[in-house]
Amino acid sequence: MAVRAVRGAVQLERDEPQHMHEQVAELLTAILERNGLEPDDLISVWFTATPDLHSDFPAVAARKLGITDVPLICAQELDIDGAMPRVVRILAHVETGLPKSDVAHVYLGAAASLRKDIAQ
Repeated sequence: MAVRAVRGAVQLERDEPQHMHEQVAELLTAILERNGLEPDDLISVWFTATPDLHSDFPAVAARKLGITDVPLICAQELDIDGAMPRVVRILAHVETGLPKSDVAHVYLGAAASLRKDIAQ
C-alpha cells in the first residue's frame, strides 16, 4: 500500500453547525466512495475553513460519521480578497493501492470551480 493525499472542497450555503456537518459529511463520504476507501484507510485528515465560517469545527462531521481513531485537525484558510466564501477544504492522507494518477479529488457544487484541473 502507498500513502496518497486526496483533496476535496465544498462551499456551504450558510454558516450553521448542522449545515456544515451535513455538507462536510457528504464531501468526506464522496472522497471515500470515489476512491474505494474505507475509514480504516485514513491516516489523517486536515480540514480548513474560510475565515467566514466559525459556527463549528469541520472535523465534527467526521466524528459524527464514526471516524474516531484518525487524527483530525482544523485550520483557517488565508483571508484573500475575492476568494470563494464559506468553503471547507479537506486534505486526507490515505493508504491505497491506487496510483497517484487514479486518485479522485472531489469538489462538490460550486467548489468544483476551485480546481478544474483535478476535480472529478
